[in-house]
Amino acid sequence: MNNSPAFSHTPSKSPSDPAAWWRRTCWVADTRIALSGDLPVGPAAAAHLAGWVADGVTQVIDVRSEWDDQSLVAGLQPQLNYCWAGADDDGGAQPDEWFNAGVDAALAALADPEAGLMVHCHMGVNRGPSMGFAIMLATGWMPVDALKAIVAARPIAAVLYAENALSWWHRRNNVPEALAMSQRNAVRAWLAHKQVDVSWVISRIRLAEAA
Repeated sequence: MNNSPAFSHTPSKSPSDPAAWWRRTCWVADTRIALSGDLPVGPAAAAHLAGWVADGVTQVIDVRSEWDDQSLVAGLQPQLNYCWAGADDDGGAQPDEWFNAGVDAALAALADPEAGLMVHCHMGVNRGPSMGFAIMLATGWMPVDALKAIVAARPIAAVLYAENALSWWHRRNNVPEALAMSQRNAVRAWLAHKQVDVSWVISRIRLAEAA
């Protein structure tokens, strides 16, 4: 399993070539969670999926609503566990049921000390990193520390649904309101300071996708 680079305590700037990060496997430091974009379409999918397996992935959590790779994964790498927990990337609030589905699958997988999770959406910008954030909360990470680690490992991550994930986590665990408010404020402040230009990142990936 590859180690992601050590993360700093300041947000990362947008990388100069977001498309190069699109389908890169990004292991979050001190976790067994990898983030990426989706598998390539066509014959390249087989080699890419084999690369995930070689890198230590045992569980795939696919959070796209627009596609389901269950049959593809079963045909190419039947030993991989695959969970589809689809959600739209429309900027609206994500429901608790979405976080429950992805996190419960992740926790079940992580019960195996040899497990490695691949959490992905289409571009690996919003939904996948947000689900990764929820999983990290469920495995004991403090919210801002988790966000720093995600963006350090994957500089194109916007983690758009981080506040939804945090609110879900507070409700799931009946977190006292004073602590919940403090964590929400800290996350909002950090996200506001984050230097990822989301529109530009997505536009560069779309250009690569159309090429």
